Amino acid sequence: MQWLHDTLPSLFIPHGGGPCFFMEWPSPDPWAPMRLFLSQLITSLPHRPTALLVVSAHWEESPVAITAHPTPPLIFDYYGFPSHTYELTWPAPGDPFLAATIRSALQKKAIECRLDETRGFDHGVFIPLKVALPDADIPTLALSLREDLDPEFHMNVGEALHFLRQEGVLIVGSGMSFHNLGTMRSEQECAESSEFDTWLTRAVESHPIERSEAFRHWQNAPHARLCHPREEHLAPIFVASGAAREENGRCLFTGQVLGAKVSAYQFG
Repeated sequence: MQWLHDTLPSLFIPHGGGPCFFMEWPSPDPWAPMRLFLSQLITSLPHRPTALLVVSAHWEESPVAITAHPTPPLIFDYYGFPSHTYELTWPAPGDPFLAATIRSALQKKAIECRLDETRGFDHGVFIPLKVALPDADIPTLALSLREDLDPEFHMNVGEALHFLRQEGVLIVGSGMSFHNLGTMRSEQECAESSEFDTWLTRAVESHPIERSEAFRHWQNAPHARLCHPREEHLAPIFVASGAAREENGRCLFTGQVLGAKVSAYQFG
């Protein structure tokens, strides 16, 4: 992967299933291509980020909230996995000053936002970043979704934070482009996921005005509700898209996992 210019992009990445990247799997490992993609994420950037801002599919608040803990703990919000996956570490520092700056920027755009000085990193944050940044040596913040998951609102959040990209902050939407757990657990090929993925890639790569319109009406996409019975794992892409404003998007990664097609995207 090579970026087009020095301003950092905004990203939408798949964070896998639970602690999937840190488990043993029968060969071939279904998560290996996604793990490889994530492992190259930081080193492929035009320059090293000064901070990471991660919008996690696993955190919803009203109003939106941002972590302001100086040393965020990990939240093991997955269940029924091997015991060693509850002993994982990823000790990235927080950045309370940056959190306050982001809150101020959102409030200036009439977007309510509060600081959360106790919350740590859920698995939508630390699992993919433990692959992408194993040394955990870049300050990291998590930003919640708003509970209504409204596309327009979340694109506006991203637009309000556009300036961060010029200041070295990497904005990362962490979710899954396909998230129907029942279908994935069956491990049967899901042709509908390919049709939705084709629509999503076309939307991302369309003119930014058309992209925003497609996201506003994403439920009209082929098999939208089969692929996302609830859209919390898709919603982070709205923030990433908004952070690009009028800049174009493109697909960075597409893979097949547990019968479903899953993709990652770059904006800007």
